[in-house]
Amino acid sequence: MRSRGLLAAAGLLGAGLLMACFGRIGAEKVVRAYPIADLKGVITRSGVELDTTTTSDGNGSLRLASKKYTAFRLYELEDVDVEAGRLLYRARIRTEGVEGRVYLEMWCRFPGKGEFFARALHAPITGTTEWTTQETLFVLEAGQNPSNIKLNIVVEGAGTVWVDDVVLAKGPA
Repeated sequence: MRSRGLLAAAGLLGAGLLMACFGRIGAEKVVRAYPIADLKGVITRSGVELDTTTTSDGNGSLRLASKKYTAFRLYELEDVDVEAGRLLYRARIRTEGVEGRVYLEMWCRFPGKGEFFARALHAPITGTTEWTTQETLFVLEAGQNPSNIKLNIVVEGAGTVWVDDVVLAKGPA
């Protein structure tokens, strides 16, 4: 697991740049949306449950209980055609009593090159918060099309985190 300058890891980009890249005018195309009404497709099950009471959209959310540093693997996609563009991982997050940072993490595997990541370290969440939208961005150049994409959320300590409205989208190059 390594990172190279060839592939831009979005965790280094600020929220302002994310807005400049995508704006809010529908420049992005949804690759996959996870409205979270059940646990279908959720990879990590330990410490994860469906919460139909605390939700940003009324469908339900994932309630993540963390006692220590934990990378919760939410979803994984294969055979997605997203070459040459900006790959955006967005989710709504709410926290309660989180002692460390909480952020989105996206891993992309490229055949013959390995795995690379993007993290939303520009806007980590901590403590107790209401629903907040967090995003991380991965820039793909021509010829770069991941064979596998993993959508995770990292909790760097104890606390409770709710995740809702998970979206993977692609914007123009």
